[in-house]
Amino acid sequence: MSEKPLSTSVHDRDSAALRYVYPVVSRRVGGVSVGINLNPNNACNWRCIYCQVPGLTRGTAPPIDMAVLEKELRGFLDELLHGEFMQTRVPEGAQRINDIALSGNGEPASSAEFVQVIELIARVRHAVDLPDAVKTVLITNGSLLYRSEVRQGLRDMAKLNGEVWFKLDRASEAGMQLVNDTRTSIGKVRDNLIAAISLCPTWLQTCWFALDGEPPSRQDEDDYLEFVSVLLRDGHKPQGVLLYTLARPSLQPEAPRLSALSAEQLQAFAERIGKLGLPVKVSP
Repeated sequence: MSEKPLSTSVHDRDSAALRYVYPVVSRRVGGVSVGINLNPNNACNWRCIYCQVPGLTRGTAPPIDMAVLEKELRGFLDELLHGEFMQTRVPEGAQRINDIALSGNGEPASSAEFVQVIELIARVRHAVDLPDAVKTVLITNGSLLYRSEVRQGLRDMAKLNGEVWFKLDRASEAGMQLVNDTRTSIGKVRDNLIAAISLCPTWLQTCWFALDGEPPSRQDEDDYLEFVSVLLRDGHKPQGVLLYTLARPSLQPEAPRLSALSAEQLQAFAERIGKLGLPVKVSP
């Protein structure tokens, strides 16, 4: 296992020298997130222009070696709970386990073993006596929430202090095509988001950044606020919004065109969202 100290700006999937499991010091949660990468083939069904995955390709997760995943997760959680990893690799102030996060180098819900992975997490959590306060998080673009097996996984996650972080970077079809390189309709996004909210506590996760030196337009903001306000009007309330900007360089061709927004710019949009009655957590 590498001895390189972790930081909020380095999310190296190989930092623990494991196939599926990797630690991240998360600036958004102020602790260690135990990542599970179900897409070691760097394949995703979207191609967000700010994505930091090298060699990103279109596709789905490969078959998962469940025995290897279970061994890695058990071993790494045991090291975090009882070994020296926290003291030697994690900055002071972040030396706690915040969550187990299904994230990684593509859309985790594309894994054919998604439900079995959630069952494995439940089993390992129990075996290592992981505190109930440690969350189980799915970081997702939400596009596969129409699948019955993905919905079953969310039901099971809800029993594990589960949360869904549902990507909503733009709330117009043109905006999603530009930022996420997907032709998904806003109607499908809404349907999938409503499903997520009904099955497991769900946060909207929104990346707000400048393109060619220009921040998102007022129209981008208005589209987003209209989408959320209609959702709330119809009785579908997410937990809140995780609003953030770029922290690490994109590895997509658009990288030279992208730049982070200031804390003030993020806060101004956060205040508009907050007026709808939703909590907003801002990560500059």
